Amino acid sequence: MNNLILPSGVFTSATPPSNRGVLSAAANGLSTFIMAQGADVDRVFGVSGIDPGLLESPTMSLALPSYCGVMEEAARQADAGNFGLHFGIQFMPHALGLLGYIGLSSRTLGDAMRNVAEAFQFHQHDTFVQFVELGDCSRFDYQVRHPAIAQQRHDAELTMGMIVNLARHALGADWGPRAVHLEHGRPEQWQEHAHTFNAPVYFGRRYNSVVIEAGDLRQPMPDADPLLLNLLSDAIRQFDARSSRPQDIVQQARAEIRTVLPEGEPLIDDIAERLNVSRWALQKQLRAQQLSFTQLVSQVRKNLAARYLKQQLPVFEIALLLGYSESSALSRAFRHWFGTSPHQWRRAQGLPGNA
Repeated sequence: MNNLILPSGVFTSATPPSNRGVLSAAANGLSTFIMAQGADVDRVFGVSGIDPGLLESPTMSLALPSYCGVMEEAARQADAGNFGLHFGIQFMPHALGLLGYIGLSSRTLGDAMRNVAEAFQFHQHDTFVQFVELGDCSRFDYQVRHPAIAQQRHDAELTMGMIVNLARHALGADWGPRAVHLEHGRPEQWQEHAHTFNAPVYFGRRYNSVVIEAGDLRQPMPDADPLLLNLLSDAIRQFDARSSRPQDIVQQARAEIRTVLPEGEPLIDDIAERLNVSRWALQKQLRAQQLSFTQLVSQVRKNLAARYLKQQLPVFEIALLLGYSESSALSRAFRHWFGTSPHQWRRAQGLPGNA
C-alpha cells in the first residue's frame, strides 16, 4: 500500500503561484538547522535578503542568489566550514516538496534520477541539471548558472546530499555512490566528505555530480506510485506556466556557449541552431545589447576563467574547458582581460598556487 502523503501547499489556489528562482521547499528546516549551528537566524536571513515568511509554504519562490547566499552567510556566522554538507545529508527527499515526491513516487531509482533531473528546471531556475548514462554507471550533474552568484559551495554540497539521500531511500542508509564530484576546491575539512557520502570525493571538477552504479539504478523505489507521479509532474510544471515569458536570448546564448566551450571554439551558427533561432535574430539581439558574438564568447570565457581559478583547477585544464587548444592561448586572453597572468592573479587572490 502506498504511504506517500502530498506535501502541504501543493495546490494553494486554483491558479498556482509562479517560480522564477527556487521553490522554498529547498529551504525546509533551514531556520532550525541554522539555530542548531549557533548562528543568529534573523541576522543570517537579513544579510541574505530572505523574508522568513516565504519559507512557510513549499511552493513560494525564493530568489536564487538569496537562497545560495543564506547558506554561505550561515556558514560564516556559525564558523561551520561544512555547513552545506551537514544540512544536505540530513535533508530527506520528502522535505523537498514536489521535486522530492516526484523522485519518491518513481518506479525505480534510475527513473527517480531521470524524473528529478527533468523536473529540476521547474523547481529551480538558472541551473543546469542532467542525468547521463555511461554504461556501467550513470551521473547526476548539477551546476548553478545564475550570473549574480559567485559563492555556491554550500548549495552544491547540500544538493549532492539531497541526491544521495534519494538513492538511500531505495538502497539503505549506509549506501554510497561510486563517487561524488564537486566544482569547488578542496576545503580544509575535506576528509569529512568521503565519510559522509561513503564514497570517494573529488574536488575541482567540471560539475557537481553523483556517480551511481548501473545495478543500483535498477532498484525499485519503495513508494512507487505512477498516478501520483503524473499528478506531481503536472503540478510542478504549473509554476512555470504562470510565469512563462520569453527569456533573454542573449542569456540563453551565454548558457549554450558555456555548454559547448569544452568542444572548441563556439560558432554563431551552431549556437543559433541550439537556440532554435536564425543567425540574424541572434545578431539582432546582440546588437541591442551592444555586443558582438565574439565579445559574448569572450565574456563567458573571462567569467569562467576566474571561477575555475578560484576552484583551484590547473591552468592547462581550464584552457581545455574554455575551448583553447593550449595553455598559452588562455594566458594571452587572461592578460587581456585582467592585465596579469593566471598564476599571478591566483596569488593576488590569496589562493594556493597550481600548475
